Amino acid sequence: MSDIEIAQAATMKPINEIGASLGIDVENLEAYGKYKAKVNLKYLTSLPKRENSKLILVTAISPTPAGEGKTTTTVGLGDALRHIGKNAMIALREPSLGPVFGMKGGAAGGGYAQVVPMEDINLHFTGDFNAIALANNLLAALIDNHIHHGNELGIDIRRVTWKRVVDMNDRALREIIQSIGGVGNGYPRSDGFDIVVASEIMAIFCLATSIEDLKERIGKIVVGYKRDKTPVLASELNAQGAMTVILKDAFQPNLVQTLENTPAFIHGGPFANIAHGCNSVVATTSAMKLADYVVTEAGFGADLGAEKFIDIKCRKSGLRPSACVLVATVRAIKYHGGADLKTITEENLNALEAGIVNLERHINNIKDVYNLPLVVSINNFTSDTQAEVDLLRSRVEALGVKIVLATHWADGGAGAADLAHAVVELCEQPNQMKFVYEDDQSLWEKINAVATKIYGAKEVTADAKVRLKLKELEASGYGNFPICVAKTQYSFSTDAALRGAPSGHSINVREVKLSAGAEFIVMICGEIMTMPGLPKIPSAERIDYIDGKVVGLF
Repeated sequence: MSDIEIAQAATMKPINEIGASLGIDVENLEAYGKYKAKVNLKYLTSLPKRENSKLILVTAISPTPAGEGKTTTTVGLGDALRHIGKNAMIALREPSLGPVFGMKGGAAGGGYAQVVPMEDINLHFTGDFNAIALANNLLAALIDNHIHHGNELGIDIRRVTWKRVVDMNDRALREIIQSIGGVGNGYPRSDGFDIVVASEIMAIFCLATSIEDLKERIGKIVVGYKRDKTPVLASELNAQGAMTVILKDAFQPNLVQTLENTPAFIHGGPFANIAHGCNSVVATTSAMKLADYVVTEAGFGADLGAEKFIDIKCRKSGLRPSACVLVATVRAIKYHGGADLKTITEENLNALEAGIVNLERHINNIKDVYNLPLVVSINNFTSDTQAEVDLLRSRVEALGVKIVLATHWADGGAGAADLAHAVVELCEQPNQMKFVYEDDQSLWEKINAVATKIYGAKEVTADAKVRLKLKELEASGYGNFPICVAKTQYSFSTDAALRGAPSGHSINVREVKLSAGAEFIVMICGEIMTMPGLPKIPSAERIDYIDGKVVGLF
């Protein structure tokens, strides 16, 4: 059966029962139908901290068209921990409609390791992304309205930096001319859209620790500059109150379940290639009050999502993972070794040998740079041969790391029981997580640290305009912020075609953006876009509604 057919055949428990399994009574659940609910934030805030709760970070090798199964492993591991008798739950990101209708077609796990109701989660869910878009675009409207009605703040319309957003891949909106049609429509200017997951509101939403913190961070957003280059803040437009009102319900974590009825928070969803790639701090910290083991993920590979999880989310929230799971597949490693996508199910020891360098670099980064206890989880496919598995095992174990074959895609939680035991063991090890750089380093030193330590680059380059911008940001008091690198997810370099583990390359920073409310500096590298486009044959062409059922959604 397809993923959606498996999900549609699931026997779900009413969400009240899932809440009750966590000790949440019905009065603190705001149900959205029978199988999903918002959990009251005041209730979650009132819960005492669970001192021994363990946070497990799931990450992956550099993604390939062959697939790795990071979300599937996150779900399977959560089920497996409960399968071996542990009190566990999951904390995931919400899927964006961009990739749902673009390349991926769904992002709720796969096979018998999924979160459900799968269709609802992938299609609008509880409306969080819509609320984030509305709050973002309200601020844009307030900026243009302020300029139209006299511009008391003296905003330079050439230096408005705030963009509108939409939760869809649409390359036609990257660069536009707005406000044409006459005096009544405002002042025409060059503008553009980003996708919702790249919005600073999304980043703030996922990093804020409370509704008060959310409101304060929104007020700190820099929306543009005056002619003398002094910044204009959202608070100067009195925008933060109304924006918080739009977000107040969305800010409460969403509770759902897996196919095996394991509780899951799914909340927030920034991409890791253009944003910081982690679910909300509120959801993660709340989960750690409710369960002994919380399994979460960071987007894309360990060079992007895991680095930002550590250097941004952990730095800002005080969260610390007790263990890390690095996900890979034999077929994806062969792809990194140069194998053609059409032949990756055939035994190819040479390609596997060549591609293992990608896995090894991620292992070394997690062990030696992030300093986290690690287990490698291989999603086992029937096409994997014994010779391939033996080669992979020998190479990983030579690095002093345990490797586990998992079959949760086919067997659910039982198929990841060995992985669960390995994770529990790792969680008991002493752990002193390290950041890639320190707060007091310069912004240039920070991007160099990430590029050389994590990406294997020899240097970082940037033109005079970018270097001047970095100096201006430091002079304005933003130099202690962490950085958020926006780059291709497919390679350690900025060239998506460079598979494996390229070394000695240059990382070019072509643009720098301040996210003052989110409290990080975005470094845009290479050709990455904050508004993606649809592929030649988008997933939308396969998705349909037939005989009362959604089809084609994976």
